[in-house]
Amino acid sequence: MAMIAEHADLRRLGGFSGPDMPEEDLLHACVHCGMCLSSCPTYRMTGQEMSSPRGRLWMMSAVAEGRMELLDPVFTEQMYQCLDCRACEAVCPSGVQYGVLVEASRAQIEQHRQRPAQERAVRKATLGWLFGETGRMRGFVGLTRFYQRSGLSFAARKSRMLKLLGMEELEGMLPPISKKFLVAGTERWSPPNPERTVHLFNGCIMGTVFADTNRATARVLAHNGSTVETPAAQQCCGALHVHSGQLDLARDLARRNIDAFESAGAEAIIVNAAGCGSALKEYGHLLKDDPTYAQRAAAFSDRVKDFTEFLAAQELKPPTNKVTRAVTYQEPCHLAHAQRISAQPRQLLAQVPGLEVIEMKESSLCCGSAGIYNLTRRQMANDLGDRKAKNVIATGAVDVITANPGCAMQLRTSINRNGGDARVRHIADVLDEAYGGEKTGRAFHEVSK
Repeated sequence: MAMIAEHADLRRLGGFSGPDMPEEDLLHACVHCGMCLSSCPTYRMTGQEMSSPRGRLWMMSAVAEGRMELLDPVFTEQMYQCLDCRACEAVCPSGVQYGVLVEASRAQIEQHRQRPAQERAVRKATLGWLFGETGRMRGFVGLTRFYQRSGLSFAARKSRMLKLLGMEELEGMLPPISKKFLVAGTERWSPPNPERTVHLFNGCIMGTVFADTNRATARVLAHNGSTVETPAAQQCCGALHVHSGQLDLARDLARRNIDAFESAGAEAIIVNAAGCGSALKEYGHLLKDDPTYAQRAAAFSDRVKDFTEFLAAQELKPPTNKVTRAVTYQEPCHLAHAQRISAQPRQLLAQVPGLEVIEMKESSLCCGSAGIYNLTRRQMANDLGDRKAKNVIATGAVDVITANPGCAMQLRTSINRNGGDARVRHIADVLDEAYGGEKTGRAFHEVSK
């Protein structure tokens, strides 16, 4: 591995050098036709060519050809202004792999620039330490849950302390945290006559903040013939690390997840978080230069299925409970664009008795969450969130359904900020309700002592 890194450091492409350079042949795939412009959230918000995929690809080529400096402030700004939502990929007639190019460009920026000491410390504490081990994440979220349930949250809001610290909106993003975390390896679900065994990717945020949604996901799968297990050694998917240009940290997490799921074996790896699913499906690319893991990563990615993708591919057991409610569906970018899964969630919702699905305007336009984008670029994220919230409110729906934790938190905040009262729910929770919820799934559930 050291020899690979040593040789990689000798490589150069104009202003790019060392490991993880944008691939030259992928850059040349763009013909600058402009088909991507109308689908790009930042271009639609700014109207500026440089804030479009075409403009950013031109700059990447300029750096590769030595016509622009890698650390030119315009280049670094545009690489990080991008939401990496992949909407451009879904409409590109040339099949440009924009996502891997912008992620490689960010990796190059991180390799060659020195961030201020405070930023380095924050990134090390969060991406390196907190997201690097699921046990640490459970501890951190546990403290946050105590803050919510002990009355500290109410006191902080009442005293206006949060507003003074500029954290009022950030605190408002958090939904009520699940009472009991789902610790991988301690719970499983099995119907009386299982047809298959699948593995549930627990995730760092889904397994803590949204642990009840993970359990709802498992119950729905069990109702439809699957024994559901959660391999114990699994970790964060690494999506935030990839988006932040920390590819080596992402690779470490990918290897650990591959080891965890390989040793257990199952027909499919089910993911109910769009961002995680997209990252897991791209392990083959992330580890393509790793002689030990390249083939294993590709095989791992082939087994990954989004929850809605997996269920829609089989005949759904008819839900028995009527859910009389008007809802609308918000498409997570990394489900609709990166994974190209758009019809399946709607197909499943259409089978819920009593449910009225009202299509919203711009359902697939990014809500502004984009990993930690709504923390690092608040203004653009809020502008996109407001646009999304107004489209939700215009439907008159009681609930807005999504399939990604980041989207759920962003929608919650944006709808509240715009005076709406629609609840934000995961599609798994709606399907679970249609099957009777925890009560009817209790017989499937086993907890390790």
